[in-house]
Amino acid sequence: MLHTFHATRGMVTSPHHLASQSGLDVLKKGGTALEAVIATAATLSAVYPHMTGLGGDAFWLIAYPDGRTCVIEACGAAATNATLALYKEAGHSTMPWRGGLAANSMAGTVSGWQKALQQSAALKPNLPLQDLLQDAIYYAEQGYAVSDSEATLLREKQAELAHNPAFMAAYAGKEALVAHAEIRRNPALGRTLRHLATDGLESFYTGTVAKALAADLAATGSPLTLQDFATYSATLTQPLQTDIKGCTLYNTPPPTQGVASLAILKLFDTLEAPHAESFAHVHGLVEATKQAFLYRNAHVGDPAFMTECAQSFLNDTKRITQLANSIDMQKALPWPAPSQQGDTTWMGAIDASGVAVSMIQSLYFEFGSGVFLPQTGVIWQNRGSSFQLAETGWNALKPGRKPFHTLNPALARFHDGRTMVYGTMGGEGQPQTQAALFSRYARYGTPLQQAVTAPRWLLGRTWGMESVSLKIENNFSPHVVQQLKDAGHDVELVPAFSSIMGHAGAIVQHQTGVLEGASDPRSDGCVAAF
Repeated sequence: MLHTFHATRGMVTSPHHLASQSGLDVLKKGGTALEAVIATAATLSAVYPHMTGLGGDAFWLIAYPDGRTCVIEACGAAATNATLALYKEAGHSTMPWRGGLAANSMAGTVSGWQKALQQSAALKPNLPLQDLLQDAIYYAEQGYAVSDSEATLLREKQAELAHNPAFMAAYAGKEALVAHAEIRRNPALGRTLRHLATDGLESFYTGTVAKALAADLAATGSPLTLQDFATYSATLTQPLQTDIKGCTLYNTPPPTQGVASLAILKLFDTLEAPHAESFAHVHGLVEATKQAFLYRNAHVGDPAFMTECAQSFLNDTKRITQLANSIDMQKALPWPAPSQQGDTTWMGAIDASGVAVSMIQSLYFEFGSGVFLPQTGVIWQNRGSSFQLAETGWNALKPGRKPFHTLNPALARFHDGRTMVYGTMGGEGQPQTQAALFSRYARYGTPLQQAVTAPRWLLGRTWGMESVSLKIENNFSPHVVQQLKDAGHDVELVPAFSSIMGHAGAIVQHQTGVLEGASDPRSDGCVAAF
């Protein structure tokens, strides 16, 4: 798929075609890009349950046509009862990835939707919640065709998810193993969405939905309580930003790895790499990634516990220059360093007025903690499994602390008047895929869809993979692959269009009002526009 889609009145892209259509329907009803993304996210929660859902976190990056740019941080913190002693008493020396004790942080997604509606209401009256959630309700209650992505991950992960009888009852069995031929329903999720549409999104945290969620979580051994729900609220904050040739780049601040995504492009902007898809292009971005990840791994987490300001790092011209100068354009820096993993969904929308939204919503691992809450049909995230079971130090578990997030939606404002929203799922691969996509389009003039479709690479471990090599899709130029090996990279070829490379997408609005959009053939998604 190399054709870039164009439109003028509104556009949505996401990793599932039904979700993109839900967002487009909202735009056609006169909704804003913010409302369209809520509808897209809600439908994804129903039809892409292995990647996202109401039991996860989200980050929004919003650009307004008047020049304002803001972030909605819908990131849940560790439960007040999530203490080091709790895990030691349970016999854990490291944080568990699955089960009730992995479901240890609040879910911010629905509060993020609520905050987005408040922002939307300042632009025009909001559409009824029923209009935004109706498709998600339908697919939860009446069913959807199981995607290849969901079926594949169920086959691969059933053994480690088998600890949760409610999950196995909802997702295991023959129908879990066949894509498209089977219809999956989640009537409990449908009821939950109906409650939210009728009682308001706040009922997820303070109403009947909250009580059901807290009761089911307690039954799994989760430390979350009703008090954690009642005291949670998403917040509005400012993005990180940095200037490179021709544009200003934006991303989300800590606890996300947004600073790493910006640093990669900031460093690469100083390097000599005249041709797209060349050795210099790939090697330069990989080496910039290493420098950015070294900073991220040493400093980034809950900003309340950080010893260095991420924005100050990006503004430190001398330090950025020193890091860029340390990059050898002929030889690879020895690797690996500690890596992160995780699953998520990125979605974007731009409406006719020019409001642009880049949003990521996540359960962290595939199917999150594996905790399925039967009263509500919600799968709970395991974002808190990234905490370290230690008294002090980077990302050490503390009640009320925000976990480190791989999530980081991206946005750019070009000096020629274009606005671009872009992003991907893929944990460790998110900053790398963003850098590949953006550099192809912005620096080398590659058409947008081609920039997404073209072969990709990924340094380190990502979801579904344990190796920390430089993974390259096998339809990449053999000559460039050999050059990378000769430079000292530990190259591992993977199949073309592999999901480990993320499910990317992008929308660009030109100064004329023309929109162009791209979705990833590695996903089940599409661009929807009118």
